[in-house]
Amino acid sequence: MTASDLSTVRPASGGATDALRRSNLATVLGLVHRDGALSRSDLTRLTGLNRSTVGDLVAELAGLGLVEVDETPGGGRAGRPSPVVRASDGVAAIAVNPEVDAVIVGLVALGGRVLKRVRVETASARSAAETVTLASAGIAGMLAGETGIRVAGIGVAVPGQVRLSDGMVREATHFGWVDEPLAAMLSQATGHRAWAANAAVLGLRAESAFGAGRGVDDLVYMIGGASGIGGGAVGGGRLLTGAAGYAGEFGHTLVRTDGRHCSCGSYGCLEAEVTQAELLASVGLASPDASALADRLVATGDAGALAVIERDYRMLQIAARNAVNVFNPSLLVLGGFLAALYRGARAHGAADLLAEVVHSSREGVVVAEAALGADQLLIGAAELVFSELIADPARALAAA
Repeated sequence: MTASDLSTVRPASGGATDALRRSNLATVLGLVHRDGALSRSDLTRLTGLNRSTVGDLVAELAGLGLVEVDETPGGGRAGRPSPVVRASDGVAAIAVNPEVDAVIVGLVALGGRVLKRVRVETASARSAAETVTLASAGIAGMLAGETGIRVAGIGVAVPGQVRLSDGMVREATHFGWVDEPLAAMLSQATGHRAWAANAAVLGLRAESAFGAGRGVDDLVYMIGGASGIGGGAVGGGRLLTGAAGYAGEFGHTLVRTDGRHCSCGSYGCLEAEVTQAELLASVGLASPDASALADRLVATGDAGALAVIERDYRMLQIAARNAVNVFNPSLLVLGGFLAALYRGARAHGAADLLAEVVHSSREGVVVAEAALGADQLLIGAAELVFSELIADPARALAAA
């Protein structure tokens, strides 16, 4: 599975020759973006193009500032060394992740490298307009003094349902947002093109391209954060988005029939029953210290904390059982506080997360923690920008 399988690539315009050149540029840049530094001979082999064509494409990408070429690579290879091509840090995407307790802003280079991140602490109740103001200020502060970096656009990871076609936030219940044109608002405020999508789907996209799900064609991803729980699924190497892009709402899986009232209006949803705030409080941590949660859950011997872990893990088991039974993946990836809960529960002797899955579906399924940690949503948000950039590099940069 490749990153391009998880994005919408628009066909190039113009004549056949121009369209072929644009397609080849996209292929070469996509390989360098996903796979890291590659020799020009590697690119020739992987693309099936001849050496001179690859050389011309690399030269064009270098001229656009998207790649750098090392003409004197090491590596001890016999014979004449082939120049190494790597993604440049000179073109980057801005990534924005609004949560109920903060707005997180990052600068992400091609290849999924997070160059900078800023966390702006906020009150939980704020409008979309206030979020745009905070994000814009965070972006301005992050870029202050930066020279030599060209911003290709802004990607926003929203904890809510987002219409893929235009970045309209249809619902973000934790914020009280309904039909907020967040991408358009942020673009108007900053002057950069902006795209928005569901945060959990973008986390899945990042893990599929660069993390625990790399090369896996059938997987389920579940992530928990301050704003709730979400996720997504990949089947046959393709992201399962649903009709309008709202698929993967694992946070609203029913896990308790007599459960708590959920922000969605229903009862007993996973994200109403299992929250980051409760887990943090059980081990004496505050929201900014969420990165330490897994270690605290593993180390705790407090009876109250152990009871919270046991209860929440049971709810997670139910949701995981449903997801694996429905999607039949080979891999289940847990991110955010769900990964911390999983690690903590297993450290205290909890049963296999998939113990109650249908036996035939359970065979061979691996449960793994997300590999990208706190950066996964920023990297995923940047992919919204990079998918457009890779599809047509020259046009995307001209429009940035």
